[in-house]
Amino acid sequence: MKKGMLIGKGVLLYLILTACSTQKSIKTLKLAHGLDVNHSVHKAMVLLSEKLQEKSGGKLRVEIYANSQLGYERECLELLQIGSLDMTKVSAAVMENFAPRTQVFSLPYIFKNRAHHYKVLDSKIGRELLREGEKYWLRGLCFYDAGSRSFYTKNTPINTPEDLRGLKIRVQNSPTAINMVRAFGGSATPISWGELYTALQQGVVDGAENNPPSFYLSRHYEVCKYYSLNEHSFVPDMLMISTHTWKKLLPEERKWLQEAVTESVIYQRKLWQESEKESLEAVQKAGVKILYPPKKSFAQKVQKLYESYTTNRALYQLIRDIQNL
Repeated sequence: MKKGMLIGKGVLLYLILTACSTQKSIKTLKLAHGLDVNHSVHKAMVLLSEKLQEKSGGKLRVEIYANSQLGYERECLELLQIGSLDMTKVSAAVMENFAPRTQVFSLPYIFKNRAHHYKVLDSKIGRELLREGEKYWLRGLCFYDAGSRSFYTKNTPINTPEDLRGLKIRVQNSPTAINMVRAFGGSATPISWGELYTALQQGVVDGAENNPPSFYLSRHYEVCKYYSLNEHSFVPDMLMISTHTWKKLLPEERKWLQEAVTESVIYQRKLWQESEKESLEAVQKAGVKILYPPKKSFAQKVQKLYESYTTNRALYQLIRDIQNL
C-alpha cells in the first residue's frame, strides 16, 4: 500500500512540475487599447493573437484588454515606458508628444489620398517613424488604418472654415491638431476620448473631429447631428511595444510577432474600408446630416502651418519627402 501511495505521489508531483514547466514556457504579452471590440483594429488584434499562437506553436500569445480597461492612450504609453504593460495602440497624434517627427501625420492635407497614405506608411519613411520613439522605450510595430478625420458638430453645419469660428472643437492632445483647428478659426479643446461623449452632452465642446467608424461606434452621433466630410487629415493608429518587452523576446519570437502583426495590417485595411461605408450608412439612418464641403478652402487656410516648419530643416525635408513620394 505504501509503495502504491509513493508511486501515486510521484506521479502527482511529476504532473505538477510538468504543468508549471509548460506554463513557464508560454509567454503572454498584455495588449491594452481604448477601442470598442467591434472596431476593425480590435478585430485585427484578435487575428494577430491567433496568428502568433499558430506561428509560435502556442509558446507566445497576446492577451487583449479593450475599452480603456487599463487606462487611456497616454496612460498606456506610460505603462509601456516603465515595463508594466507590453503593447498598446495609440493614435500617431498622441505619439508626437513622445516622438516629435510623427507630427507630420497630423498635418492637414499632407496626403493626396488613401493610396498615397498607404504608400508612405509602407515605405522607408514609415519604417523610420515606427522607430522614432525607441529612446523613450516605445517601439512601433505597425500602422493601422484610421481613415480620414472630419468635423462633426451638435448644432452648426460646417461647410466652410468660417463656420468653425468661435466653436469649441475637441482635439487629441496634439500640438499639430490644436494649431490646425486654430488655423480654421475654431477653439481647440484637448479632451480624452473616454470623456468626450459627456463633454458633448454637457456642452463643454460644440463638436469634435474623427473618422466615420469612431464617430459611429462611440455613439457620438446621438449628440452631434452634422458630419462634414472635409477629410482634413489621415492620422494612422500605431501599434507600440515596450522596448523592455522587445529586448526580452528571442530573435525567433520577434520574427513570429512581426509576421503576425504584418498579417493583421492587411486584414485590418480591408475591414476598415468596409466599416467606413457601414458607419456612414448607420449614422445617416440615425438622423445625421452628412455634408461634403469643398476641401480647397480648408487646405488654403492651413498653408501657414507648413510655412512654420521651414525653420526646422529636418522636419521640413520629411514633409517634402512625403509630398513627393
